[in-house]
This record gives sequence, C-alpha cells and structure tokens, in this order.
Amino acid sequence: MKTLTLLCGAAALAFSTTLLPTQVSAAQNLYKPFPADVMPSLSEKGAYVVGVKTIEATYPEKVKDIAGNDVERKLTLEVWYPASSAAKTATYVNETRSGQVFEIEADASRDAPIAKAESSYPVIVISHGYTGYRTLMYYLGEHLASHGYVVAAIDHTDSTNKDVNFAENPYSGFPSTLLNRSRDQVLTLNSISGHEFFKDSVDASKAGVIGYSMGGYGAVSTVGGCYAFNDQAAATFTGTQDPKVAALIKDALNTCAGGNDSGKDVLPAWKAALALAPWGGQHQLFDVESLNNIKVPVLYVAGDNDDISGYEGIKWLFENTGSEGSKLLTIKNARHNVAPHPAPKEAYGSEFDLGSYIEPAWEVQKLNAINEHFALALMNCHVKSMSDACELLNVEGSSAQEPVDGKKPEPWKGFDDRWALGLEMQGK
Repeated sequence: MKTLTLLCGAAALAFSTTLLPTQVSAAQNLYKPFPADVMPSLSEKGAYVVGVKTIEATYPEKVKDIAGNDVERKLTLEVWYPASSAAKTATYVNETRSGQVFEIEADASRDAPIAKAESSYPVIVISHGYTGYRTLMYYLGEHLASHGYVVAAIDHTDSTNKDVNFAENPYSGFPSTLLNRSRDQVLTLNSISGHEFFKDSVDASKAGVIGYSMGGYGAVSTVGGCYAFNDQAAATFTGTQDPKVAALIKDALNTCAGGNDSGKDVLPAWKAALALAPWGGQHQLFDVESLNNIKVPVLYVAGDNDDISGYEGIKWLFENTGSEGSKLLTIKNARHNVAPHPAPKEAYGSEFDLGSYIEPAWEVQKLNAINEHFALALMNCHVKSMSDACELLNVEGSSAQEPVDGKKPEPWKGFDDRWALGLEMQGK
C-alpha cells in the first residue's frame, strides 16, 4: 500500500496519535461577505429558500464487496431542495481527518416543506473524495437548490473521515472506494426518485453528477468511462499480495457506468458531469475507447499543481473524453483542494487536518464561488437546456485580460473586469 501515500500525503503516515473526541463548539459561519462584483455572476444565490433533509439510501439487494462477499450496503444522504418556507436553521456536524468534531451554520432550513413548482426539479448528485463527508461541498448543494434543483450529497460508506482511522489504518476504506464510488452515485439518483418526500417533486430523467477527487473518479465512470485496472494496479491499490486474488479484484473493479458491464449502459438521465480534481487519470485507470465514447458533457476542473490526482492525469482524462461540449478549467497555481468548503477553526490545530481544506495560493471562498458559477452554468445549460447559461461556459483561453495590440480584452462572460485572474479554459 506504500504507493497510496500519493492520496493522502506523507502526513497521514506520520500521524500516529489517537485523539480523544472533543466537545463540539458553537456552529460557525465559514463565509464572509464580499461585494457581488468581485464574484462570478452565477455564484449569486437563487430565488428559492433552501430546505435540507438527511435520509438513508439502501441497496435493494446485497452487493459484492472487494473480496466477493455478499454484503448489505447503505448510504447516508444530505439532500437540499427548494423550500416553500423557512423552518429551523440547519447545522452540519462533521469531523476532520484526525477526529476533531465541528459544527457549521447552514444557509438552509432543516426539514422545511418542499416548494411546489410548475415543473419538477432536476436532480444533482454530489460525491466526495477519499476521505471526506457528505457536506464537504455543502455550498454547492445549497447554491444549486436555491436555483431550482434537488441536490443529494453522499456519505460514501467506508470512505468518510469518521469511517477511516488514519492513526491505525489510513487506507482501510480505499478498496471499497475504488469499487463503490460510481454505483453509489447511481443508487443515490434512484433513491431520490423513489423517496416518499421527493418522488412527486423531482424529474429523475434530468440529472447531473458532481464528483471531487475519488468522487470525480466515480463520476467519469458513471457517465460512461470504464475502468481498466491491470493485475499490478489492482494489487497496488488494494494492498493485495496474492496474484490470484489480484486478478479476481481486477475483474471486480473493471466495470462501467455504476457497476455495469458496458459503457453503453449509462443511465439516460445523466445529462452533465462536473469532475473536480478527478483521480485515476494519472494511472490511466480508464479504458481509452470508453472515454472516447462518453456522450455526456464533462467539465473537468484542475489545479495545474495538483499533487494528488496529477494535472497531467486530469488533462489525459479531458483529452480522451469524446463528448462534445466537454471542457477543462485550469486553476493556475492550485493544488488538489479546489472543491472543499473553507477550513473550520478546528482544522487549524494541525497541518494534517488543514491540508485537506486550504490552498497555498488561493482564497478558498473564491474557489467555491468559481465552482458555484460553473456548476450552475453547466447544469442549467445541459440539464435544464437554458441557452443563456451555455454562453457562460463558452469562454476560451486565459482569463487574465492580457492586452493585445495595446487593447485589453473584455472579461470572461459572467466575470467583472479584473476579477477572473488565474483561470484558463479549453474546450472540445
């Protein structure tokens, strides 16, 4: 398992002290007010009050684990949705990788009634990395819900901060992560469409998926990419020493589109995917032909100094994704943490915890706003078929407004003059 240090950093291996649970401090607001002009236009909150509900999703039948055993599997989901009225303000209780518990103030009402609308709400699925938790990107869930989506974020069982004991066994949940990311995303969509509270308000035939890191690894598969592990990769990333076992694991991993046999088995509901710093391309763990045959537009977001997923690996995924409308948004001087919410105060106690939240050269709140803008543009364009949103995706080259022949170019659509520095967009 020594190669897996690439996933969590050397700090994970050095972290060896078991920490006692701490008392939860008062809920904290992680965001400060900024003038609207310094943020991209689609990062502005939508017209809907946002409700939030925690639900369970259970696989209807037992599933195979990495060892081939039949097991029951269930997920905890945090679901944001347009609400008809405000109710009790929600909080999100999570813990850092070292087990420090913290509480976040939400901009959503717990269990508020869902708003009735002339048409049903599309569904967006959000999938965290290894490790994480379902509210790691709560800002995206709340934001998209305020614009008329039902958004379900997953606690991937075996793969959350709470599940993984970094002090004693930091990679215990990684085999499950490899196996289950994509099929968890598919289960989540199906669960929302059948849930008593949501089923009459959602249009599950219109859906998008958002994945960060290992969630992005899953999202690429969900929309048609097929895994292509060889025996060595299967052994390396699951800690298996026995060649015969590695071969069996390889066969278990090499599936497509939520655990199916073929990339042609993609659910037609998926209309767009946002892959934030997706893992797997640096090891070329996807079949190139299946990537070429992806029909769903994929927006890849990558820091050009990503030291976990590798910028060249993310570029490889983009360059081999065949779907028209796919794009690569490069964030200059960013590493891997392009998606999480800002660090809670509890994370500042150690580099180990802080290192899973902050970016060395970027203000995280600005990164969150950029994600809100492009996520909404992507989903509005391809899930809701709003042509004006598509225009906000059709930006090219550098955002720096570098003068040409002494004349400064106009800013990117959706950005104010001088406020889009550090971005670059490539398209198909």
